[in-house]
Amino acid sequence: MKFHLLFVGTKFIINESLREYATRKIEQKVEFLSSVSYFKDGDNRLFLHLEKELHSDTRLFIVASKQNFTTVGKLLCTVTSDNQILKESMLIPSNAAIFEERSYVIEHEQSVVNVLQLDEQQEMPQILIENESAKAMMHLFDEERESALALLNPLAQMYDVALNVEKIVEGWLIVEAASKKYGDISKFLSAAKQLMPQKVIAAANIMAYIIDVLSRHSKKIAFAESCTGGLLSYYLTRNNGASKILEGSLVTYSNELKENWLAVTHEALESEGAVSAEVVKQMSEGVISVSHADYSISVSGIAGDGGGTEFKPVGTVYIGVRGPKGHKEVHLRLKGDRNYVQHQSVLYAVKMLLELDKDIFF
Repeated sequence: MKFHLLFVGTKFIINESLREYATRKIEQKVEFLSSVSYFKDGDNRLFLHLEKELHSDTRLFIVASKQNFTTVGKLLCTVTSDNQILKESMLIPSNAAIFEERSYVIEHEQSVVNVLQLDEQQEMPQILIENESAKAMMHLFDEERESALALLNPLAQMYDVALNVEKIVEGWLIVEAASKKYGDISKFLSAAKQLMPQKVIAAANIMAYIIDVLSRHSKKIAFAESCTGGLLSYYLTRNNGASKILEGSLVTYSNELKENWLAVTHEALESEGAVSAEVVKQMSEGVISVSHADYSISVSGIAGDGGGTEFKPVGTVYIGVRGPKGHKEVHLRLKGDRNYVQHQSVLYAVKMLLELDKDIFF
């Protein structure tokens, strides 16, 4: 089943936070969107696009501004030979199967369309299309894609499950399991966990999983960030319940703050440089001393697009993790632009945290 998202209104192109809010709420319902399209106010191509979508086997979400909400309804009526009527103070197609405030669903041939009206400073209206397919996600660590498929395919055949395996960063795969006609996803996940108990985490949202695990064990975590500039803490705090486990995050760009806030020694900064294993080691220790957390993650690097040297080129990143069972530091050479290097750094850091204490996380 394919899910498509269509934004109608110039504001969704300009207002990134509003667009991301709508997308995030819909993805919470359906997990994966096959495509996202945008149409400005008064775009004449919209009718042909809707006509094509309504003659295909698809599930379509249309998020429209108040200015375009009625126009979308008129175009849908033209395609489906219907007319608009007033229901619950909304002009919507008369054949709307179900409707709530600022949201309705129409069905045409094999397509199902949910039209939602959203503007600034509004709550997302109720999403009326559910994900009917049975799917589950799991995270697989320290296994190459080819070897993972060799191990998982026999289980997938046994439990009638289709697999999609993709790499997130080196040593971290996401496995999407979709149930076929007689599939049993729960048994597949249990078998995969038994087969690789120290490598598999069955969860859709890994950060929500970390929050759940640490909160159940009454553990706290703190971060010391440099090149990621707070992105690591954002990855965690965009999930509900983060306040249960996060003590805080110190963004220390300058050497002075690394010394004053995290007790990184002047000698280490002078001899090794701010981007080094020794410095992230001291950063992870320092933030635990300040916060009294149980776990910590530290990141320092050269995200770019400038600032690199012959010995430490752009993409050089050091990550340190620390917990009750010890600490570990790694040196990475990442590729991509500034933002991609930052995101990769965060994902590697999360992976290192999980692997630092397998007894609690796996």
